Amino acid sequence: MNSGQSPRVSSGISGLDAILDGGFIDERTYSIRGDSGTGKTILGYHFLTAGTDADETSVYFAFEETAKDIAANAATLGFDLDDVIIEDMSPSATEFMDDGNYTVFGPGEVEASEIVSRIGDTVETHDPDRVFIDPLTLLRHLSPDDFQFKRTAASMMSYMKERGSTTLFTTQSTADHSDEDLQYLADGSITMRRTDRGRELEVEKFRGSGFRSGSHGLRIDGGRGLSVFPSLAPDDHEQVFSYEQLSTDIDALDTLLGGGIERGSITLVSGPSGVGKSTTGTALARASARRGETAAAFLFEESRHSFSHRSNAIGLDVSALIEEGALEVHEVEPLSISADEFAHRVRESVEERGVEFVLLDGTAGYRLALQNPEAELREELHKLCRYLRNMGVTVALTDELSSVTGTFQASDSQVSYLADTVVFIRYIEVGGEIRKAIGVLKKRFGGFEATLRAFSIEDDGIHIGETLSELRGVLTGTPTQQAD
Repeated sequence: MNSGQSPRVSSGISGLDAILDGGFIDERTYSIRGDSGTGKTILGYHFLTAGTDADETSVYFAFEETAKDIAANAATLGFDLDDVIIEDMSPSATEFMDDGNYTVFGPGEVEASEIVSRIGDTVETHDPDRVFIDPLTLLRHLSPDDFQFKRTAASMMSYMKERGSTTLFTTQSTADHSDEDLQYLADGSITMRRTDRGRELEVEKFRGSGFRSGSHGLRIDGGRGLSVFPSLAPDDHEQVFSYEQLSTDIDALDTLLGGGIERGSITLVSGPSGVGKSTTGTALARASARRGETAAAFLFEESRHSFSHRSNAIGLDVSALIEEGALEVHEVEPLSISADEFAHRVRESVEERGVEFVLLDGTAGYRLALQNPEAELREELHKLCRYLRNMGVTVALTDELSSVTGTFQASDSQVSYLADTVVFIRYIEVGGEIRKAIGVLKKRFGGFEATLRAFSIEDDGIHIGETLSELRGVLTGTPTQQAD
C-alpha cells in the first residue's frame, strides 16, 4: 500500500508504478489514450497479468480482436493470458457491409443494450478485480448518437466502481471524433505517443494522489512488453560523501589539476576529433577502477571492442579490470535510446552495482539520442550530472569541438557550465609540425596550474611534457616563438 490513504493496484510495470506514486488507486477508472500502435493494448496485458499473478480475477472486454488473436499476439510479447477471462466482443465474419469490407458492428444488427447486457452478465458472473476495455471508443458504433454513447459509457464506469473493479479503458481519436470529451469518465488519464525522440508516456490526470508530471521514456520489447523510464528527478536522490582529492594516475596531469580531481565532481575534457579526449577520459576511469572503486564507461561513439583494443594498444590495459568487474563498459546506440532510458541505465549502474565513477564519452552521441535542440541537451545532461553529483559519483564528460584551430572555446555544446573542472586539449602548429597542447581552464574545488603543456599519446600511454613557455598564442592554434 502507498504511504497515503488509498490502496494501490500495480500496473505490472515498475516504472509506471513509480510515476503513479505506487500504482493505480483501487476501484477507480483510468483512460489510456494514444494513436494506433503506441502500446495501449500492451499496457493492458501488463495490468491484467499483474492481477492474475496476485490471484485476482482479470477480465478483458475486447472489441477489436478475437480472443484467439489476442492470446497469440500477447504470447509474442511474453504474456500468458490463460488465466485472464477474455470476453470476445469483436465482430464476427458474417458482419460486413454490402461492399464487402468488414465493419465493427453492422448498423441495426447489434443494439447497445445487448452489448451492455453481455458486459453486465460477465461482471456479475466473475466479479472481477480488474477490468480492461479495449477500446471504449468503438462503443460509438453501437449508439444512435454521441449523447447516448456518453451516457452508456458513464453508466458503465459507475457500475464498475460499484462492483469494486479497477478499470482501464483505451481510447483513440478519429477523424470524426476526438476522445478529449471522454476524459471526464476517468479518475486518471495516461497518454501514450510516438515522437521524434522515441516513444513517450505522460500522466495527464490522477485524482486522489500525486504523480510525476511530464513525459517519460517508453520502450516496447519482444518478450518483455512495455518498459517505462521515469524522467530523472535529481533532487529525489542524495548520498553523503566527502570531496576528497583523487589521483588521475598521471603525475603531470595531477600537477596541472592541483593534485587531481575531487570525488563527486564533474570534469569536462574537450577538444577536436582525434586529439585524445576519449583516451584521457579512459585514463580517469582506469584510475578509479585501479584504486578499488567500480567505474563505468558509456560509449556513444565507439564499440566495446574498439574501446578495449585502443586502450590496450596505448598502454592503458583495461581488459583485466573489465573481466573482474571493476570497469563496466556500455556500448550505447544513440538513435535507439531515449534520454530517460539512458538515465535509467546509469542509475542501475550506480544504485544496483555501486558504480562510483562514470565516463560519458561523446556528448555529440548523447545529442543524437535526444534528437532535439541544444537547449534540451543541456537540460537532460544537467539533470543526469546533478543526479550523479548528488550521489557522490565522480563524472568525466568528453565533448568534441568542431574547429581544429582558431578562436578558443571550451565546448561546442555549451555544457562547460556543468563542469567543476574543464580540461582542454588542442592541436597546435609549430614550425610546420602538428602538435598537441593540454591545459586546465577552470577548477571549482581548489587551485590548478594555469599553464599549457605539451601533450602526446604514445605506445606506453599519455605523456604530458613541460610547459610551453617558449610559445605565445597557443590557444589560437598557430602559436609563435617568444622573442628572447
